[in-house]
Amino acid sequence: MAHHSTPSSQKALMMELKSLQEQPVEGFRIGLVEESDLYNWEVAIFGPPNTLYEGGYFKSHIKFPIDYPYSPPTFRFLTKMWHPNIYENGDVCISILHPPVDDPQSGELPSERWNPTQNVRTILLSVISLLNEPNTFSPANVDASVMFRKWRDSKGKDKEYAEIIRKQVVSTVADAERDGVKVPTTLAEYCVQTRVPSQDSSSDLLYDDLYDDDMEEEEEEDEEEEESDLDAFIPGLTIEHEPM
Repeated sequence: MAHHSTPSSQKALMMELKSLQEQPVEGFRIGLVEESDLYNWEVAIFGPPNTLYEGGYFKSHIKFPIDYPYSPPTFRFLTKMWHPNIYENGDVCISILHPPVDDPQSGELPSERWNPTQNVRTILLSVISLLNEPNTFSPANVDASVMFRKWRDSKGKDKEYAEIIRKQVVSTVADAERDGVKVPTTLAEYCVQTRVPSQDSSSDLLYDDLYDDDMEEEEEEDEEEEESDLDAFIPGLTIEHEPM
């Protein structure tokens, strides 16, 4: 009788989703686009207080490849964004989401690109950092990059960039109201209390135990219990199986 195991990428994503819901990243709301699909996540980003994005509610999707975490996901904003490192279609251009190939023309080091020890948490933190500190050396939106540099170099006297961002922030209020979301506007509201992850790396679990397809019988029993627990954690989730 053939044994069926859950694809390693599904296991990794189930564990990451559970971790992010138990220990959230401040400034984000995480969920699945559809409960039965672990490869498409919806992410809402709250604009950090004391920045141009304060009070904003920016919706986005993360799409994971079947061979995650060996290949990076894509991150696309659904909300219209004017930013040096966001393409017109909403795709985010950031080193951490680029495959780890040696490309001298890009100006990026292979170590700055995706590797399997990265995860959704590091992606979210990188995106929120990118909003406030754009990379203008290799922009996805050249016009936004030029405008941002003028605003930065003039120390805010050239207001064109800031005015566009603030208009986009205001335009997100209706989305937040429609979704029944209260957007944080103070540091106290924005920051969430989370447990500091233990020093034992979660990546060790994901890349050693969860990716071992040659399981002994006792490991198979543990896997079935794990899937049952995760299914209870994410109601309606359909766990696909692949033949051994």
